[in-house]
Amino acid sequence: METATHPIGLYLKVWLLLFVLSTFSYLVDFFHVESYLRWTLILLLMMAKAGLIVAIFMHLRWERAALMYVVLAPPLCLLVLAWLMWLESGYTLFTRMLYFR
Repeated sequence: METATHPIGLYLKVWLLLFVLSTFSYLVDFFHVESYLRWTLILLLMMAKAGLIVAIFMHLRWERAALMYVVLAPPLCLLVLAWLMWLESGYTLFTRMLYFR
């Protein structure tokens, strides 16, 4: 079985992009961004960095689609379930405020 080698330039570009994304994460705190915008930016930058690491350094970008689905589907399902729980929490708070004043 032949092992594929990737050019060092690809890794250097990814390292540079990770550095830039990390700098943006730091700047969110440096400029005192507050509220939901802060957490949205931090989570988006974190997911972008994690995606780059998984795709390039773990070589998932060059794997078969079935393996990609096995690795990526469970976290996606967990995100959907967390979103549904967040929606349910709003309904639960509403009913508690309505009936248990």
